[in-house]
Parts: sequence; C-alpha cells; structure tokens
Amino acid sequence: MAEEDKVFPEKDTMEKREARRRPIRSRNSGWARVCASFLAMRGIAPNTISLFSMIFASLGGLCFVFSSECSWLWLAGALLAQGRLLCNLFDGMVAVEGGRASSLGELYNDLPDRVSDSVILICFGWGLPGWWGLLGWAAALCAALTAYVRVLGASCGLPPCFVGPMAKQHRMALITVGAAVLAFLPADASFPLRALILGTVIGGCMITVGRRLRIAARELTQRADDDVR
Repeated sequence: MAEEDKVFPEKDTMEKREARRRPIRSRNSGWARVCASFLAMRGIAPNTISLFSMIFASLGGLCFVFSSECSWLWLAGALLAQGRLLCNLFDGMVAVEGGRASSLGELYNDLPDRVSDSVILICFGWGLPGWWGLLGWAAALCAALTAYVRVLGASCGLPPCFVGPMAKQHRMALITVGAAVLAFLPADASFPLRALILGTVIGGCMITVGRRLRIAARELTQRADDDVR
C-alpha cells in the first residue's frame, strides 16, 4: 500500500476496500441490498449506522442484566444483538456500495465493534455467582484479542484475517441462540447454560487467536523468503 493511501484512506479503490471487508454471505442478498439502498437514499451516513450498533448492543446488554426480573428480556436481548450485527452489515454496504465511504470510516467501523462485543459479553455474564461472574469479562477480553490479532496482521501489510471458529458473527450467533433458549428456562437453571456459553466463547476465541497468529506468521515468513529470492 502506498504511503499516500495510508494517510488518505478515502483514496482507496473499490478493490482495496473490498479486500479489507469481512466476508458476509448476506451482503449479496436482495433484502440487504434493498435496506442498504434505503438508508443511503435517506442520507444516513455509514458512521452513524456504526454508532447505532453500540446503541443496540447497550440496550441488549441492559436486557441481559435485568433478565432476572423478566425472562422475556433474554429474547429482547437476543434480537438487539442481531440488530447490532445488522448495523455492522449496513454501515459497510452504505459506505462501499453506496459510495459514502469517509476518511474516518475505518475508525467508526472497528471501535464500535469492540465496545459492542464487550458490553454484550459482560452483560451476558452479569449476576453469575462468585468467581463465575468473571466469565463475561474474560470473554470480552478474549474477543478483543481476536480483533487485535487481525488488526496487528493488517498493520504488517497482510490481508485482514477473519477466520474463526469464534469470529464476531460466531460469538453473536452463540449469544443469540443461548439468550433465546434462556428465555424459556427458569432463572435457577440459567447459570450452567450461561457459564457453558461464555466458556465456549473464551475457548473458541483462543483457538481463533492461535489460528490467526499462525496464518500471519506463515504469510510473513513466506514474504521474507520471497524477498530473499
């Protein structure tokens, strides 16, 4: 990447932006294109959509925290977690396909994700007894680490690596399904399932970190060998 591209990311070509995007199958679906076009025509900036992802995540987290008062809040939290993912989908589509990309797009694309992940995971583990209450915080830390390794590889000039098994969409899918199930369980039966889900997120994130580091190391080594030749 040329130095001017680093300083002025708005000069990126469509190919460069596409190479940095997380592969999402639903991006090519008709309903997603219609929704993204609607948002673009209404003049809604992609950075605004990114900020709304944090609002959805925060509301979802509050639902998890107060779920002991009403079990249906688990279901509301699950829906809001998916709303957060829809914002993550539409901000990129409005920016790239809608031609609304800005020089601050990379910041708005990544930072709200880290906040949203942390809020949802910490709140999902809220109220677990004793040391088990740290599972949500540990899951949030591990989720941030997966993103850090991806950004670290990109800072070394490598293509962003989005491999799982516990990338963002996998974490949110697990939380969504788990929360939906918890809505139909008695409160005293929620502890084992919540602990299992958060433990799975932690373990999956660590595997994801290992895979991404291994891929980055292999590509950097291959690049060094190619330079020697």
